[in-house]
Amino acid sequence: MSDESGIPVSTLSKVEHDRLTLTYDKLLQLSDRLGIPITELFAQPESPEQPVTARRSIGTLNDSVRVETPNYDYYYLCTELRDKRIVPVVTRIRAKSTKEFEKLVSHPGEEYIYVLEGAIEVHTDFFDPVILSQGESIYIDSNMGHAYIATAGFDEAVVLGVMSSEDRNLIDSLMSLHDDERNS
Repeated sequence: MSDESGIPVSTLSKVEHDRLTLTYDKLLQLSDRLGIPITELFAQPESPEQPVTARRSIGTLNDSVRVETPNYDYYYLCTELRDKRIVPVVTRIRAKSTKEFEKLVSHPGEEYIYVLEGAIEVHTDFFDPVILSQGESIYIDSNMGHAYIATAGFDEAVVLGVMSSEDRNLIDSLMSLHDDERNS
């Protein structure tokens, strides 16, 4: 490497052991002499290909895990799969006002909600409420406080939600929220 780059072995050794960093001029010299773009010197190694897990699950409301709270009935789908990064859930929304919530709900990750029946009003910490009718959807940052209520004219609404997170224990985080909801 020293012969190719024109940088002394002692200098390269110090760089390898994190005792020295190369100046911009030395990085240009290294890039030029090795015939590679300077950006390649900073490129992250490619992540290894993810193995195929061949997991699958068929979800039905009859096989779901049902959780009842004062405001919602949740039907968690495909619960036999562990360490999921997405959690699909059908939710029956009965809440009529944000006053029915102690506070807006938040949890790790992101959330996609698609209205299957009725219409909902979506409340969040940072945006004005928005009304979604059957066939409409919303994608939000779930770390932001949020709540869904059935709009006037509907006793309840039904939505399909998909929550996602890097946290492989997302389902546990979601289930712990229900304990709080049941106790409020």
